[in-house]
Amino acid sequence: MDDDDDDTRGVSLRCLSLYTRGGGCKVGAATSDDFSEAVGKGYKPVCDTSVDCFSYGVERFWKRNTKKKSFQVQEPHRNNKAMQVFLPDDILEMCLMRLPLTSLMNTRLVCKKWRALTTTIRFMQMRRDGNYPTPWLFLFGTVKDGVSSREIYAFDVSFNKWHKIESEVFKGRFLFSVAAVHDNIFIVGGCSSFGRMEQKTHRGVLVFSPLTRSWHKVGSMRHARSKPVLGVYEVESDCLSIKSQVRTRRFLIMAVGGVGSWDEPLDSCEIYDSSWNKWTEIQGVPVDFGVACSAIVCNGVFYVYSESDKLAAYDIGRGLWVGVEMAGHPLRRIQEYSPKLVCCCEEEEQRLFMVSVCWCEGEGEIGRRNKAVRKVWSLDVVHGRCSEVSVHPDAPMDWNAVFVGDKKKVIFGLEMFKIFGQVLEFLTMCDVSDPNMNWVHVSKNEVGRQMDASSCVIKSMALLHL
Repeated sequence: MDDDDDDTRGVSLRCLSLYTRGGGCKVGAATSDDFSEAVGKGYKPVCDTSVDCFSYGVERFWKRNTKKKSFQVQEPHRNNKAMQVFLPDDILEMCLMRLPLTSLMNTRLVCKKWRALTTTIRFMQMRRDGNYPTPWLFLFGTVKDGVSSREIYAFDVSFNKWHKIESEVFKGRFLFSVAAVHDNIFIVGGCSSFGRMEQKTHRGVLVFSPLTRSWHKVGSMRHARSKPVLGVYEVESDCLSIKSQVRTRRFLIMAVGGVGSWDEPLDSCEIYDSSWNKWTEIQGVPVDFGVACSAIVCNGVFYVYSESDKLAAYDIGRGLWVGVEMAGHPLRRIQEYSPKLVCCCEEEEQRLFMVSVCWCEGEGEIGRRNKAVRKVWSLDVVHGRCSEVSVHPDAPMDWNAVFVGDKKKVIFGLEMFKIFGQVLEFLTMCDVSDPNMNWVHVSKNEVGRQMDASSCVIKSMALLHL
């Protein structure tokens, strides 16, 4: 943009190039109409010298422009301190914290000042408390050319766009489980292959921070596991740390079942405490519970569902397992499709849902075949009732479809399957607050085309608000 455009508009904003030594962002502005009005009225500034500064400047201005065909009022010098407007740091923070994550990451590239303002713990805490973060979905466990792709696919729900993040940490690692905790994603257990016959099951736990794209390790589990079911319990605390003056955010991660180093199914359970950075083995699931296939924390209780259609609840406070009997249970569930437990908020209250694939009898019409449909069930554990609340519009094609609940009354589902030699993926969304609970397609066929069919089996998904 040239200077002529600035003069025509009347206001020149140069926020990115002008800064003051005392902090804050400076906007230089000049209005030609006000300047012309001042010339016409004959206003004079107060000056201690005997020279008429204002008249002298106007005289020089007219002499310089007498040779021009058209007269234009030039804007004053940019360094004129009388025309500078200061933007304090606290006002700048209030503007930046309202930006979506993608825009916020771009602003950090503008200058060191903006990067310093937006990377502090205080800034992120204020942004989180103001409910400005938007949901992001992270897809893990993709495979390309028979090996781990070492890529994380992130979907920005607000902009409806996929992003790809390169990571060497996933080299040869697969069959791990993921858990979203605050602003981080925990990668628990898994396997690594070092050859055709060599394979190792991990006890280690990695933590990925999308905001900084950094990795670090935390305490390892007591047992090596691949594909354990996980649940996250956040412990409320109002304690303040002296240095950062932010609330301490203690949390617990429960890991149940999975497969051991010798491909044996595990029924042991252990729990991770962030305040101690340590895993502790706890009481195992009830006898004859079966293989755990899904788990979630809802209303402070850790629920686990088994492939034998049994529901167990772990009281975190008392450290005890309790079997939960549900009336109206879907007896015609297709066993090949493992049910998924989902927790979602509705009117400041958490609700427990289960997504499973069942046979539909065709409503008694002659000549109409039974078909498989994916249904959503509402689990009322207080009264022991299970009721159908929604039906997914797509035919169930993915045996390992993943579903996650959002704290803002939304359930996201990702199905990925191979058909006609190509891997396809469908990302859908359901609004729990809607009485009909209809599903809508958010994204389809954006990332699956580049993956192998193995990605359909070992994929994992986590949801964060960033």
